[in-house]
Amino acid sequence: MSDLLIALLVGFVQGLLEWLPVSSEGAVALVAALVGGFSPAAAVQFGLFLHLGTALSATAYYRAEIAALLGDLRRWRPKSAFGTETADLSFLVLATLATGLTGVPALLVLDSVLSEFEGAAFVALIGVLLVLTGLVQRFAAAVTLGDRERPNWLDAVLVGVLQGFTILPGISRSGTTVSALLLRGHEGESSLRLSFLLSIPASLAATVLVVLKDGVPAIDPLAGLLALAVSAVVGFAAVDTLVRIVRKVPFWAVCVGFGALAVVGGGVVLLA
Repeated sequence: MSDLLIALLVGFVQGLLEWLPVSSEGAVALVAALVGGFSPAAAVQFGLFLHLGTALSATAYYRAEIAALLGDLRRWRPKSAFGTETADLSFLVLATLATGLTGVPALLVLDSVLSEFEGAAFVALIGVLLVLTGLVQRFAAAVTLGDRERPNWLDAVLVGVLQGFTILPGISRSGTTVSALLLRGHEGESSLRLSFLLSIPASLAATVLVVLKDGVPAIDPLAGLLALAVSAVVGFAAVDTLVRIVRKVPFWAVCVGFGALAVVGGGVVLLA
């Protein structure tokens, strides 16, 4: 398959799945490894690089809210950081800092972890992580710990730390952060909004870190730009629809099913 066709496919996958509780990074890594012939490390590197595209789509979609958050900077004070007016801004800043505490070390050791997995074992590993993500999402859908109207510092630290670990392929960033917010008692649509806004600095940071650490992914520059463009366009088109239907569709079941298929497929190849 040509580089351009691979770029179209992985860009579409990234743009669509970034907003679902299914790991877009894991799915992109699977496609790049199975269809494009990428090594596990290169496949994950490509998946992290494509987060730039969905960061751009989220920024465009939430541009009005981002402008309002920047306007809140003038009213921000330490003593009232999580007050009514500046709670979301404080949440996003503190959660992003907490993400760095876990995400940067996880990224630094990711290559050594992936070097232990090749071929079908890599597919099965991602499948296991996807199943775990789906089970967490299912649990969060049934259990909450209160009824919160705005986030506090504990929400920010918890969600930020958990988001840092989602740099591992197969662990859904949106699924993990939304689940944590639901478990903390936040309403579904509010949980999605905070999770999607939090994805912007996290995705930009992941792209910058992977480029600084490993360079630009080993793919034709035109194909790389095409993949980024497709992920941004598809991501923008998908996010509005997903926000509208999130309360009606059991996305946890999709995550479990996708992960189970990956586990079975990898296991069959290993036994063959």
